[in-house]
Amino acid sequence: MAYDEELAGRIRELVQVERGLSEKRMFGGLAFLLSGNMAVAASGQGGLLVRVDPEESDALVRKTGARPMVMRGREMRGWLRVDAADVKTKRQLEAWVGRGLAFARSLPAKR
Repeated sequence: MAYDEELAGRIRELVQVERGLSEKRMFGGLAFLLSGNMAVAASGQGGLLVRVDPEESDALVRKTGARPMVMRGREMRGWLRVDAADVKTKRQLEAWVGRGLAFARSLPAKR
């Protein structure tokens, strides 16, 4: 499955004002990176892939419809999948994109 180009465009509208922003194809989708750190992606499996503080992952999974990203059979703490149905509105999408950007901003820039 290819990533949702409409969703990628909606993300792009929200992040375009960020300094140090770049786009890169990753994980079968289109990722938005801040200073080289992935913040959020339109996932190739549908919906969003969001990078969050690993210490907040479990709470976000309990409180929202998000679920941990699984890669090669292993849960990746700090990486969450959010279904497309949970980001239908601008407000819903802004919340998840904001979480991803906030965590990416907390990381040292990659060169």
